[in-house]
Amino acid sequence: MTQQEKVLATDEAVALMDLLEEKHGPLMFHQSGGCCDGSSPMCYPRGEFRTGNADILLGYVNDAPFYMSKDQYEYWKHTQLIIDVVEGRGGMFSLENPEGKRFLIRSRVFG
Repeated sequence: MTQQEKVLATDEAVALMDLLEEKHGPLMFHQSGGCCDGSSPMCYPRGEFRTGNADILLGYVNDAPFYMSKDQYEYWKHTQLIIDVVEGRGGMFSLENPEGKRFLIRSRVFG
């Protein structure tokens, strides 16, 4: 049995990541699971958000590392996460906010 990737991205998400990387350089994602902005995947210039012992690296999407807090991961550990994009405003500190789009997580249970 092969290991399935924990985190993937739709073509639309990859296109937005490419645009953001052109403007800001290498990217990273973090999802804390907290209220408000923390429940969405937040996109930052790589290295701008400090990760620590309470964060888990789930994988790379379009060469961007994706971290999640350990507490949040406990709820999602049986799922594959898919980064997608929808119209609207995202987290106020997330890089996609000025683009009129926001990243969100879709998921499917591992079979």
